[in-house]
Amino acid sequence: MDSGKKIVSFGEIMLRLTPPARRRFSQSALFEAGFGGSEANVAVSLANYGLHSELVTCLPPNRIADACIDDLRSYGVDTRHIVRAGRRIGLYYMEEAAAMRASQVVYDRAGSSFDGLRPGQIDWSEVFRDAGWFHWSGISAAVTAETAAVCAEAIAAARVSGLVVSCDLNYRKNLWQYGKRPDEVLPPLMEQCDVLFGTDDEYEKVLGLELPRFAACDAAYRPDQTGYEAAARQVAARFPGCRAVVFALRNVLSANHHLISGTLYTEGRLLTTRVYDIDCVVDCVGVGDAFVGGIVCGLAARPGDAQYALDFGAAACALKNTVPGDYNQFTAEEVAALAGGSTSGRIAR
Repeated sequence: MDSGKKIVSFGEIMLRLTPPARRRFSQSALFEAGFGGSEANVAVSLANYGLHSELVTCLPPNRIADACIDDLRSYGVDTRHIVRAGRRIGLYYMEEAAAMRASQVVYDRAGSSFDGLRPGQIDWSEVFRDAGWFHWSGISAAVTAETAAVCAEAIAAARVSGLVVSCDLNYRKNLWQYGKRPDEVLPPLMEQCDVLFGTDDEYEKVLGLELPRFAACDAAYRPDQTGYEAAARQVAARFPGCRAVVFALRNVLSANHHLISGTLYTEGRLLTTRVYDIDCVVDCVGVGDAFVGGIVCGLAARPGDAQYALDFGAAACALKNTVPGDYNQFTAEEVAALAGGSTSGRIAR
């Protein structure tokens, strides 16, 4: 695509409520408020990198939703096609992890404005008028049968408009409650995608695919390239129109110590990148979205250099672990510096 064209992301943005100082829900009378959601996180990353990024979603006509839109606009995200309908913004409560204690997430999103979105409410031909890329995820297809139909409607319009289409599988078991399984709903939509993203367990849940175990304990670890290549070839064979298959790799040693990497399969070869050893995780929410946003940015800005895109995405993912909240807070220059080997953490003066 032309890197000057708009990148459109579609999905629900929610209000995030988090007890401060890693308190448990039962300990806190206060909650820190912010906004987030997978596709919104991608949109913010892309805007931070200087690209024309738009989020399409549905929000209620009230002051909380106004604040959400103002927040997106503060990062440079285009919000002009957000639908204003329904009565409430979805919520999620986040109890942050520490040491061996896992994070806890409680969703309160049933009956949200996005939950009520139906086909025909969004003029996709208008949305895609100046766009070159469309990104969606399995979360949007998991909310209701109707939002899955909106995903199908958007993908079909994107194909007609000649856009690159990417999908993050984003399997969330607690969301699939309307009588359909992800392995029934997502593959027909994935068939129309150019780029697929997912973790090992997501590819297993959606496609029945078994990936090698990513067992990194330090940055010297090297993933099983042969195994990941074989798995990527299976995905490519099932979806012959797909031009890139991406595996996000993570090993969690404790809540505060993660190791991350990734692979990208394209044109018959598997690309790998370095392993990042992150031993002071601040907030791991949105790190997969930062990985996706980094790769989309790299593929859009330098379409002939998939290795650059993978390296950029892994670096963006690593950096997101160091800041609180859903959004990645880094510029393209900061991500490129880390991808290029600047890992000392020295003060920049």
